[in-house]
Amino acid sequence: MYEIERKFLVNHKKWNPADKGTKMKQGYLSVVPERTVRVRITGNEAFLTIKGKPTGIKRIELEYKIPAAEANELMKLCLDFPIEKTRYYEKKDNVIWEIDIFEGLNKGLILAEVELKHERQHVNLPNWIEKEVSEDYRYFNSWLSQNPFSKWEQNS
Repeated sequence: MYEIERKFLVNHKKWNPADKGTKMKQGYLSVVPERTVRVRITGNEAFLTIKGKPTGIKRIELEYKIPAAEANELMKLCLDFPIEKTRYYEKKDNVIWEIDIFEGLNKGLILAEVELKHERQHVNLPNWIEKEVSEDYRYFNSWLSQNPFSKWEQNS
């Protein structure tokens, strides 16, 4: 019911995917600060996810599997630009890292996320971690769907 997550920028020179990853496409039906509502299609599966406003690295998260045909219809109702990415999973020590290589308008961005059991859980950072961005709203997928990485001033 709660998501406790830390997010990091990845150094692409130090990290290489171990497999072909999983393509994902997601769009947002709501991006108000109090809640985001997301539809995600990954392979033949689809999900509807509701997330509350973060408090530090913790927020409420509810996720429901939905039929892919319904997800495709919901995608047509989404705001702004869909998020397109390939996700990779790597187990390091006692945690599973999710590494996303963004495509489309967010090409050039690589983020790693790790979900924790509690907010003070210690995590050994792999050598390919560059910088923590857990509380930087610009790296939330809901923000990136409205403000693509390719259009940020630093990338012009």
